[in-house]
Amino acid sequence: MEVNAAKVVKRLEAEGWVLLRHGANHDVYSHPGKPMPIQIPRHRTLSPGVARSIAKAAGWI
Repeated sequence: MEVNAAKVVKRLEAEGWVLLRHGANHDVYSHPGKPMPIQIPRHRTLSPGVARSIAKAAGWI
């Protein structure tokens, strides 16, 4: 599971996710084929639990 936030964002964008908005502490990405947006914390590394949650929401696991 990838914990580098920049790599996670790069993979999301490659799969069609687009930046919906910048929040105070998170960036919110949306995909036209998925019902819920994904929030990505603005940190260099993500905790394993957060990375797992993002991967589930994106359909990677």
